[in-house]
Amino acid sequence: MSSNPTTSYQWNSTLYDARHNYVSRYGEDLIGLLAPKPGERILDLGCGTGHLARKIADAGAEVVGLDSSPEMIEQATRAYPDLQFVLADATNFHFDHPFDAVFSNAALHWIPAADKVVACVWDALKPDGRFVAEFGGRGNIRAVEAAIHGALASVGRADLGLVRYYFPSVGEYTTLLEKQGFRVTFAAHYDRPTPVEGEDGLRSWLQMFGSNILQALDDSTRETFLRQVEDRLRPTLYHDGIWYVDYVRLRVVAIREQSKAADC
Repeated sequence: MSSNPTTSYQWNSTLYDARHNYVSRYGEDLIGLLAPKPGERILDLGCGTGHLARKIADAGAEVVGLDSSPEMIEQATRAYPDLQFVLADATNFHFDHPFDAVFSNAALHWIPAADKVVACVWDALKPDGRFVAEFGGRGNIRAVEAAIHGALASVGRADLGLVRYYFPSVGEYTTLLEKQGFRVTFAAHYDRPTPVEGEDGLRSWLQMFGSNILQALDDSTRETFLRQVEDRLRPTLYHDGIWYVDYVRLRVVAIREQSKAADC
């Protein structure tokens, strides 16, 4: 999932697969939009533990998975030893042979330097190659972030926060793509409340995606913080024993029109 080492984020790939495999499940629908064909060469950008790369390969495509997390790449390689996985930064990568398509699910919101990512995607594609991506859009986890900031302030740690995200609007991101030379053929910005099952579902989400905060708190402060986040969000995000994270997604399809690649 992670594609940018500059976030200095340590990924728990075991927890990711055990409690947060909905990331890959939702991404299966995006593969339908990608429509991989036998013999195509496709890059899975921010491949995580490799489950979607496997499904793309099952359609007959030649897949390369790229991620900046050693933990994710190690697990992906262990699970799918017949596929190629590369440890690299999504803002600074290069392949000698271009791709028919670049695919990315739930990764690009981790990378604030979106212009560098788009330039590298451009460079990786053949002329008329397609870029199919989904990631957090404007308004993503707004309620969760507000609760986190409020709880941190109440325990005297307002200096902390989630790692820096990139949640653009449709206009912002499509403009970025068009400036690079892409032709945007599809864009959608939509709410997707996402269930994280169990009474401890929200805590599990914070353990996965807010571990930088939890590791900075001592045991008693951590428990107070977690209870406060839950109390703030329970009235709106907890229903029938299930926590729902207020995800908002941006989905795009773009075609590389021009023949001259920008530098990345």
